[in-house]
Amino acid sequence: MDGMLIHDLIWAVCMALAGGIVFSGVGLISGTDETSTIAPLTLLIILLGVPPVAVFSWFMAAAISKHMIHAIPTALMGVPGDTMAVPMLEDAAVLRQLGVPHMALRKMISGGIIAAFLALPISVGFASLLAPFADIVKAWAPVVFTVAAVIIAYTSGGKWASLFALLPFAFFVQGLNKMAIAGIGHGVFISMFLGIAIGPMFADLMTVLSPGSRHILKRESAREFWLAPELKMWKGYFPNPFKILSKHQIIYNALTACVSALTFTFSPVGMTVMMGEFVGSRIKSLYQRMTSTLAVMNGTTEATYIAETIIPLLAFGIPLSPVGLGPAAPLFNAPPVFTAQPVHNLHTFMSAPEFLLYGYIGLIVAFFVAYPFSMNYARTASAWVLRNVSQEAIISMFSGLIVVISFFEAGVVGIAIAVTIAIFGGILNRYFGVHTGVQYMVYYASPWLMMTLLGIK
Repeated sequence: MDGMLIHDLIWAVCMALAGGIVFSGVGLISGTDETSTIAPLTLLIILLGVPPVAVFSWFMAAAISKHMIHAIPTALMGVPGDTMAVPMLEDAAVLRQLGVPHMALRKMISGGIIAAFLALPISVGFASLLAPFADIVKAWAPVVFTVAAVIIAYTSGGKWASLFALLPFAFFVQGLNKMAIAGIGHGVFISMFLGIAIGPMFADLMTVLSPGSRHILKRESAREFWLAPELKMWKGYFPNPFKILSKHQIIYNALTACVSALTFTFSPVGMTVMMGEFVGSRIKSLYQRMTSTLAVMNGTTEATYIAETIIPLLAFGIPLSPVGLGPAAPLFNAPPVFTAQPVHNLHTFMSAPEFLLYGYIGLIVAFFVAYPFSMNYARTASAWVLRNVSQEAIISMFSGLIVVISFFEAGVVGIAIAVTIAIFGGILNRYFGVHTGVQYMVYYASPWLMMTLLGIK
């Protein structure tokens, strides 16, 4: 084993360990969106010069850990751990009413880790089959981005508003980019990306600052949570996920994970709902249906995140998926280290076997960090977070990080652009359903749109 490989392996394990620990903590805090948490920290470690393979292991460990831990507030407290957990709230609420939230939690987490182990090799294999078509896709990338923006907008919750906003938002971001070029001599990507990522938070901030809209978010009293006691049904610290799920649940989980691992253009939330409904419609017993559906849905969140990161990254090098446009965007585009046009990112630096190797490093580390922690200490950790951690403090921390990174790219201009995009994009997101995936896709398509429609380069 040569020195460079040992160097990369050490870096990968250390960064995966950091990602697993950090996002095991972040996942406990309800409402922490993946794009506004995973993406900024991933961008930061890229800009700090972490080796590409270690960046990938970090991201895998972070995403998988967060999607295991987000089951804790979802199952025990009835609040979504993040956007991917929203479809699971209804079934989790039924199991809480039945007095078995701990079973919902265990099924969700065990389903997630089994699905992740299956999805990784399938996604790498499918991406390798698509790789020969990469040159065609790259040559038509601007058109592909435009078509994809229309499709994603049409299939989003804010369908007609999203379609109507495509061109105005493209004009808006390109206008800000031209102002940046005039002011500092070069365009900006990082500031715009971060502005879109934190948009929903800034929309809430603007809502609270306005006396006319403050009532939308105002609450008369603190919310109360009732946490069920922990019931441990295994010996030792590491439970076996195959013993937590029934035989039929393992089969359903494997089948839906394999299907989800072959998709990379669909909405992860949409896939989660679809797979849950597919399994739920085939089971009559209420308890078995609820627990099986939760296991499958949480498994789907893991499988789709892995697929939507690896397939476009390995096959094309451009972010042609909702996850690639959101939490995984820095893996594609983090100037000056990574760029998507021309392609100079993890697609360039890593081969298919390396995606498999370093992906499994992130996955295995996440398994050893997040899985036993969530299975053994879910209630204790939830109670501690509720009593001691302020969600506002977490939001402030990530907002401060975004200010630092934007300043790194373009000084005060970068911060101003990030805030401007955050306010405009956040309002579109919160009140009109123009979600961040649509906004990112329009951003990538905007240069071609301006050139084609107005002749502006």
